Amino acid sequence: MKLFEDYLIDGEPMLVPDADVSLSFADLDSSDSGRDESGIMHRIVVRERVATWGFNYSNLTAEEYRYMRALFAGKPEFAFIYRNLEGDLVETRAYCSNESITYHNARLGLYKNLKFNIIEC
Repeated sequence: MKLFEDYLIDGEPMLVPDADVSLSFADLDSSDSGRDESGIMHRIVVRERVATWGFNYSNLTAEEYRYMRALFAGKPEFAFIYRNLEGDLVETRAYCSNESITYHNARLGLYKNLKFNIIEC
């Protein structure tokens, strides 16, 4: 099991992810945002650039999958520590969302295509 110190959940390292960890940003609009009768959009932005990290793991053993699940188990949110572009470790509050996985081989305990997002609170 190879651990990766650039991504930590409550201080514990995640497994080394496959290539192409995605990073996206979205603004959060107030519920009062919307279009008026003439179709003009009126945005009330309550927060800018909320980050989402997308992780993919193409092949995992049962042990590796249990390890990853234990990082998030029973945690509606957690401390997520990541390395930014400047190389510094940064901590933010986050939660895990949209997890999916394929149970590839029950006899051998192999899993494929674990995907999930970590979203900044």
